[in-house]
Amino acid sequence: MKIILAQGNPEPEYTGSRHNVGFLALNSLAEKFNGEWLDKPKFYAFLSEITIENEKVLLVKPKTFYNETGKAARKFIDFYKIDQSADLLVIHDDLALPIGALRIRQQGGDGGNNGIKSLNFTINPNYTRIRIGISNEQSKIIDDTNFVLGKFNTEESEKLKDIIIPQVIEIVEQFCKNNLKPTSLKISE
Repeated sequence: MKIILAQGNPEPEYTGSRHNVGFLALNSLAEKFNGEWLDKPKFYAFLSEITIENEKVLLVKPKTFYNETGKAARKFIDFYKIDQSADLLVIHDDLALPIGALRIRQQGGDGGNNGIKSLNFTINPNYTRIRIGISNEQSKIIDDTNFVLGKFNTEESEKLKDIIIPQVIEIVEQFCKNNLKPTSLKISE
């Protein structure tokens, strides 16, 4: 079994925000594999169970808000007794990477990301992650909080839908086949 956990904020006003790009990826995965979202209060999350290549996969959108995702991750890891270094994949935005860039790492520091700080503190940093770049020319003139909570522009939204999210789905499928290697990708425009 694999757990794919995305960072984001559960309230409707954050839908479409840069900080919720992980939730966008999970929604697309659930749609592709006919998953339905269920509210799981004891896990502090919304959950969709799908199957990829005969592997049971739990898609997890924590309701704890972005900066406390470790709380939901801990519940799932303890309940399902998974090996987080092999069976947990976290998807999150990364302000240090330009829009269109993806970086896959098997462990590491938080890079100033409060959600990753929560995960690393609560479960430890030994898990795979997909970092989705969100930076653009506006990120240099808008403070970080307002930028990450802001919405993608039309061009970025189209690039996400047509190019970036399909690439993320392909990476998740590789992870579920135990065939994922750390790498950096710059998706062509």
